[in-house]
Amino acid sequence: MSSDRSQTVYAASAADLALGALDALRGVEGTALVAAHVERADDPKAALAAIRIVGADAFAPHLLGDAVLHPEDAAAVSQSFAVFPPPVSTPGPPPSGPVEPWIAAWRDWATAALVARLAGTEGDGLLAPQPSGAPVLTDHAEGAARGADTGGPDTSTPDVAASAATSATSDTDWQRWSVHMGQLSPLAVPALDSPVHAAARAAPLALAHGATRAVLRRDFPTATHITRWLALLHADGVRLPLDPIPLVEHLRLHGGGPRLALDVAIARRLLGMESP
Repeated sequence: MSSDRSQTVYAASAADLALGALDALRGVEGTALVAAHVERADDPKAALAAIRIVGADAFAPHLLGDAVLHPEDAAAVSQSFAVFPPPVSTPGPPPSGPVEPWIAAWRDWATAALVARLAGTEGDGLLAPQPSGAPVLTDHAEGAARGADTGGPDTSTPDVAASAATSATSDTDWQRWSVHMGQLSPLAVPALDSPVHAAARAAPLALAHGATRAVLRRDFPTATHITRWLALLHADGVRLPLDPIPLVEHLRLHGGGPRLALDVAIARRLLGMESP
């Protein structure tokens, strides 16, 4: 099978797993969804790749719903790490190391940590250790993003926040930072804590800028990923510069496939818009 063909098959399997997680979150699907995804797959290797691609989001029904992690699910995750092993050592954070492997290492850690937590086992770094560092917002960009706290523009509504985001185009650091945080959206669940979560708590306005900028650019996947962090901060009682509920509803109307729908459902559950 060619590399392009493999990627297409893996992506299709990941979409199927995301749909199963979405159904389980809504109480439609059975709870042993990860193991069932592998067992019913025509291509078991693609199904194992899908576990790595969807990662921690596959466990949204366990964290935000009534699903219980079955031993078969934990075994399927372990098998996925065995077939598609992460690097032996975690890559260094940017700029000392490349961004993509580092983000992948954080996402792998989130999957491993959640499986260990849900299974009630020790050693959440056995499958993938925690990387070092977190996305860094420079002092200059952070000051611009916190303008509302220092006499800057009022960003209490999505429309005004969007205007503030577009007016800050000369400062690209918060833009890159928010995109990287969006790529780490599987970590945006209440069961985890890490330096990445600390970075999110330290800069809610930068996240709001990133989400509204992505909406204005009609980049709805990026907007939804970043909004996951805003929903988590709201659930933690962090004061936000915009109301995330209309933002989530706006994103829900744009669809985008099972993985985007799962992101939106997770955000809605974090915001109390859906009951377990």
